[in-house]
Amino acid sequence: MRIGVPKETKVHEYRVGLTPTSVAELTRDGHTVVVETNAGAGIGFSDGDYIAAGACIGAATEAFAQDLVVKVKEPNLDECALLHEHQVLFTYLHLAADPALTHALMASGAAAIAYETVTAADGSLPLLSPMSEIAGRMSVQVGATALQRTTGGSGVLLGGVPGVAPARVTVIGGGMAGANAATIALGLGADVTILDKSVSRLRWLADRFDGRARTVMANASTTREHVVEADLVVGAVLVPGARAPRLVSAEDVHDMRNGSVLVDISIDQGGCFETSRPTTHDKPTFVNDGVVHYCVTNMPGVVPRTATLALNNITLPYVRTIAEKGWRQAIADDEHLANGVNVAEGTIRHEAVARSLDIPLPATQPDASHSARSLTPLIELPYAPSPALTLVTRA
Repeated sequence: MRIGVPKETKVHEYRVGLTPTSVAELTRDGHTVVVETNAGAGIGFSDGDYIAAGACIGAATEAFAQDLVVKVKEPNLDECALLHEHQVLFTYLHLAADPALTHALMASGAAAIAYETVTAADGSLPLLSPMSEIAGRMSVQVGATALQRTTGGSGVLLGGVPGVAPARVTVIGGGMAGANAATIALGLGADVTILDKSVSRLRWLADRFDGRARTVMANASTTREHVVEADLVVGAVLVPGARAPRLVSAEDVHDMRNGSVLVDISIDQGGCFETSRPTTHDKPTFVNDGVVHYCVTNMPGVVPRTATLALNNITLPYVRTIAEKGWRQAIADDEHLANGVNVAEGTIRHEAVARSLDIPLPATQPDASHSARSLTPLIELPYAPSPALTLVTRA
């Protein structure tokens, strides 16, 4: 198969879909790989490195002309115009919060497989996990910076000092991102509370942190209580494929202390704070009602070498499978990969995305050989906060 690797275009996005090592594996399998000029330059991978791995170097239009296009972040609308029927796009998409992108992909006729909705047998999201780990760890790092007075924060040191209490950190959602946020916050000496809807997940978190973090059953009352008292709130909730539930209302934000900080890891899926709006690494924060908001949609993009290597560790086996079998046969053989199909043949193919955007699912599947279940994603992970948390505010 012919595989294309475009350069990412999002602001301060330096990750790349395939590393030279991954390219070498694919060319050894007999596939042709076209990498856009300087696609890996931001993380120290030169065009020469890709050529040595067996790739061809070309323009963006050439990378987007291949049978399988492997990216990191969702394409912009101009890039969608380069896609066409019979192509496969394999990348993070987060369509539930982006109707314009969804319609552009539908118009292209391409099959769009989203990393973030591919599942595993245990119900986890293996292609989302590495970026969730990174975003979770980064959330406390950027939150600690935002708390500094020079950046608009209240001037609170996350770990405090002897005789002065540490900052209070509330993590909403105890999944992969939330657990990693709590790990870093505890490591810096903060007073940490984690909210989740799953009793089994709360037990796991309590054991993991050996009681050093409070674990609280999430509901409307407890969420508000711990948000308004916090110095730093990390939003790390997920309903796979769907728009993130709005768990913190504008009223809650209004009642927080001036200089408190919200970090919305869920912003790719629309954000879990009512006052959130997407930001970029050029201007990562804004202040609403005296509260600093950090809502960057590609947080791991500024630690791109770590992020790219972690991502390729997980994505390469799927890329090889799609390249070897073609996307139709690949999803027929693997119901978990089939859950990654968000758009195909001009229609939405993922139930949660369709519901979020109020677009009907097609009456027929793209291939009769794979079951209805294979296109019905796991709507709620065992450790994900329940959509019922939207009682805090509107969905």
